[in-house]
Formats: sequence, structure tokens, C-alpha cells
Amino acid sequence: MEIESETINNADDLGPFARAWQWFKGLPEMLWTQVVDVATKAKKLGKDDPRRIVHSFKVGLTITLVSLFYYCDPLYDGFGVSAMWAVLTVVVVFDFSVGATLGRGVNRGFATLLAGTLGVGAHRIASFSGEICEPILLGLFVFILAAVVTFIRFFPRMKARYDYGLLIFILTFCLISVSGYRDDEVLEMAHRRLSTILIGGASVVIVCVCICPVWAGDDLHNLVASNLEKLGTFLEGFGSEYFKKQSNGESKDDKALLQGYKSVLNSKSTEESWANFAKWEPRHGKFKYRHPWEKYLRIGSLTRQCACRIDALNTYLDSDLKACPEMQAKIEESSTKLSTECSYALKELALSVKTMTMPSTANSHMANSKIIAKTLKSLLETGSWRGADLLHIIPAATVASLLIDVATCTEKIAESVNELASLAKFNSVDDVVTKEPPPLTSKEMLRPCSSIEEPPHHVVTIQSPGE
Repeated sequence: MEIESETINNADDLGPFARAWQWFKGLPEMLWTQVVDVATKAKKLGKDDPRRIVHSFKVGLTITLVSLFYYCDPLYDGFGVSAMWAVLTVVVVFDFSVGATLGRGVNRGFATLLAGTLGVGAHRIASFSGEICEPILLGLFVFILAAVVTFIRFFPRMKARYDYGLLIFILTFCLISVSGYRDDEVLEMAHRRLSTILIGGASVVIVCVCICPVWAGDDLHNLVASNLEKLGTFLEGFGSEYFKKQSNGESKDDKALLQGYKSVLNSKSTEESWANFAKWEPRHGKFKYRHPWEKYLRIGSLTRQCACRIDALNTYLDSDLKACPEMQAKIEESSTKLSTECSYALKELALSVKTMTMPSTANSHMANSKIIAKTLKSLLETGSWRGADLLHIIPAATVASLLIDVATCTEKIAESVNELASLAKFNSVDDVVTKEPPPLTSKEMLRPCSSIEEPPHHVVTIQSPGE
């Protein structure tokens, strides 16, 4: 501290030229530090998702191709300055995923065609009214269409899928109708702009679809499955983690492994965007035409509701309040089992979504969780905690109540996954099981927790289509 204070005092004692010279001497080192920092961040960005690097090359390639309309004299003579609209189209239309690119391309193409047609028509109609009334009539047309289309953009459905097209419609109509007032060759101008925009849009679609395509539907599908997996991972370790800490004041496992669920809480906007983009995508891979993408949003919504309960459970892992020993002993077994069964069910559902197979093995876990939830609920309703400190009763009772809510959410998620599997026609898996474990009875709930630490083993045979 003394050395730092002396350095600061020495720097204050220096004159302005001396301080400037010190800054100039340290400039190369400072610049090198910035370069290393940027390079490190760029490397991490590319390593997190290598598709970003490929996408950057694809955009550069497409812009270079459409720039030939400016570089080649025969092409430039045919389109003139309007060739720049092809470059602008590539810049504004090319997006990361195929669905987003197709959505923007279709919106821009139809909006340009319709607005160009109306713009030419408005120019022709206004030209018949005379030199004095023509600008007034054109201004009236621009005002009406701009106001009406802007109001249409406020409709949620139009905002979600066609907002970009409506915006381009206003822009194109105004450019054609207004600029046509000073240019008599408005029809030729509209034809050139429309042609170059269609050429730019076609170039974008061809490159985006044919060269390492990124499908928004695949990303949404994997995200929903991953979120279910994260919830199952938390619940798998929560029971032993919580009651171990309550007993010994120590953590049994690394709690960093239980924090993956937090990303689920902020996945709504991403899921909605990818679902909207996926609706524009053609049939590809495992996803057929008119795939039920809305069901993914339903599963995502239920997953976030479950994640909210889990987030509340997570707060009790860090709480310093000790639960009542008597109450803790009575609910520990049922709570641990309930958390474990919900974990197995969620992981089975995640695997079902990821592999697009019917979630048959999750039914037994859901049946077990229902019975355990009823047992735990009866313990909370009939338990007598006289003489115990209320502050020591509330934490354990709240944890048990939240686990019951988690079981209810898991059941709803299972129903939604079954609906998705039915609508999307997931593949059926032939389970060759020696003995299908029946649902647990209330008496079987009292056996030691170690007896259900592992999920029931199944022998699964998956036949390929050629067999």
C-alpha cells in the first residue's frame, strides 16, 4: 500500500509532458494487452459454437458474389446503380439459421413486390390529377398506407412473423412513390430494384441452405431436451445434498453441478424466436412438414415453471436455518425418494425428446412419484410438531411442499411430451423387459432409500428401418 501511494504521489508530481511521455511509453504494452484480450475472446466465441465461424465465411462469400454486379461491366450496364440493392439485401436478409433467413427473404421479396406494384399504381393515378394535385395525392397515399401498415405491425401475430416484411413494405412504397415524382421512368426503376433484390435474396437462400445449414428447429429441439436434462440433474442430487447439510452442516456434493437449471429460467425468448424461425424451414432431417413446434413452446413453459420451484428449493441449500430434527427425520426418506423419482422421469423425458422416441419408460417413475407425493402430503397434514420452534418447522415443510409442486409440474411436462410424441409421430421403441417394475405401493415407500438409488434397468432393442 505504501509503494502504491508513493507511485501515485510521484505521478501527481510529474508535469503534463512527463505524464504524456509515460503514457506514450506504456502505449505499446497497453495495445498488446488489448489485442491479446480480443483474440482470447474471439477464440472462446468460436470454440463455443464453431458454426459462427462458418456463418461468417458464408456471409462474406455471398456478398462477394453479388458484388460482381458492380465489378462486371455487362452486369452493371444491365442494372446500373440499382445493383447495390442486391448487396443491401444480402446484408439485411442473411441470418444465422435457415429459418430466420428464409423468413426475412420471403418477407422482403413479397413486401417489395407488393409495395412496388402499389407504388407504381399510386404514381400513375396521381399523374392523372395534374401537376398541382399530384404531390398532394401522392402524399395522401403515403400517409394512409404508412399509417395503416404501422398499425398492423402492433398485432402480436403479425409482429412475430411479418414485422420485417411490413417494415420493408413501408420503405419500398415510399421510395417508389416519392422518388417516382421526380423520375418519369418509375416503372423501369421499380423493375430494376425488384430484380436485384430477388437476385440478392436468391443468392442468400442458396448459400444458406446448401453450405453447412444451421436449422433453428434442431436448435429448439435440442434446447428443450437439454433443459429437461438440467432439471433432472438438479433433482437427482438435491435430496441427499439438502438433508446431508441439515444433519452435518456440510455439503455432500459439488453444488456447482446443481446450478445448470438457472439457464432454463431465461430461455423463453430464445425458444420463441427459434420456434418462429422453425416454422419457415422446409422439411429436413427428422422434422417433417408442419412439425408441431407449438408443443415445444408448451413444454418449455412448463419446464420454466418447474425451474422456478427448483430455484426456490436451491435457496434452502444455502439457508442457515436448521430444520426440526423430528420433522426432518419423518420427511427425509419420502422427500429424497420423490426428488429421485422426478429426476429419473425428467431424464427419461429428455432422452425421449432428444431421440424422438415414445416416452414409455417414464410412466413407472411418474406413478411412483404420485404415490410418494401423496405419502409426503399426508405426513405434512397429519404430523404433530408441538413444542418445536416455528422457524425450524417452516424450512422443512416448505421444501416438502415445493417437492410436491415439482412432482405436479413433472406430471404436466410428461403429458405435454406425450402429446408432442403423438403429433410428431415419434418412433416406438420395443422394450424387451424381463419384468416391468410395477408402481410402488404405500408400504413399499417405507423401504430404505438406497433401494431406489438406481433407476430400473431395461433391455432395449432398437431395430433399424432396414432390418
